[in-house]
Amino acid sequence: MMRVAFDTGPLHGPITGVGRAVEAMAAHATVDIVPYVLSFRADLRPGTVRLPYPAALALRCWGRVDHPRPDRHLGDVALVHGTNYVVPPSRHPRLVTVYDCWALEHPDTVHRDIGLMMNALRRAIDTGAHVHASSHATADRLREHFPDASVTVVHLGAPALVDARPGPIDGLPDDGPVILSIGTLERRKNLPFLVSLMDDVIGTVPDARLVIAGGDGDDAVAVRSAVENASAGVRGRVHLLGRVDDATVGRLYHRARVVAYPSLDEGFGFPVLEAMSTDTPVVASDAGSIPEVAGDAAFLCPTNDRAPWIESLVTALTDDDERRRLIDNGRRRRDAFDWSRTAGELEQLYRNLADGA
Repeated sequence: MMRVAFDTGPLHGPITGVGRAVEAMAAHATVDIVPYVLSFRADLRPGTVRLPYPAALALRCWGRVDHPRPDRHLGDVALVHGTNYVVPPSRHPRLVTVYDCWALEHPDTVHRDIGLMMNALRRAIDTGAHVHASSHATADRLREHFPDASVTVVHLGAPALVDARPGPIDGLPDDGPVILSIGTLERRKNLPFLVSLMDDVIGTVPDARLVIAGGDGDDAVAVRSAVENASAGVRGRVHLLGRVDDATVGRLYHRARVVAYPSLDEGFGFPVLEAMSTDTPVVASDAGSIPEVAGDAAFLCPTNDRAPWIESLVTALTDDDERRRLIDNGRRRRDAFDWSRTAGELEQLYRNLADGA
């Protein structure tokens, strides 16, 4: 069986959307993966190769030169797959997965470590690494930045079904229809804009609540400020829950009347498909890959355009016919994203690269 060195770094530490993608790619892989991690701190899963380099130093080097090469640590592999924007230099063919171009296009908004990763990504592409893009939207943006890049689109699969069961949720009263947003409090998620809509939404649906569940990111201060500076009526109906566990996520989806996804950019957007799996209508921005994933199963609104956002949120909260249409379309849409197909397309890509095709 073909052996592929496969970066499982995103599985060590808090699991983000990238981590969930990597976990599913590994679980469904139809090749023999050799998991590796660039970290001295992580407690490794059994069978994982630790690359013996300080991560920050290695990233600095990989952004400038083709050393250090980890080939002797990875053993006999046909290809190296960097699953999180970075692939090390190697004598083997290299594949690097890119989910979105936000950090490339907004370097002032990201941590310096992410900046080092983007430098390493640029050099990897410039020195011949093939790119796996998770969406056509991301592939198109990459080709704008790297006109000579070799890019293949392989969609991700739908996330595992959420166990949406009723139950109490700490910090959330039991009354009122819930607008749910799940994701890290980072600028790309555009959450202050969502908070700003609540005065108008509550004007039509007075008992509506906005629930935001996600850990702190680079926009946490702005999100809290948006809530603190809102009207008294809004402040009492917006709930910042922080990072929550899987059981609470399930209870939140059970409570939600609508999922809101106002992102400025997304490389795939798992919450859209999660919402569809729980029969929850979605209102989302038309940015990045979101239209590609959502299709006709969501209300898609221009980014930061208040009027269509307010109208769509109110409709998704109150119009049973429109809700039923979105739910029915969502069930079909979710089924179109299958991890078995992702695994098959990735294996074919691996073989093409290993054969020099």
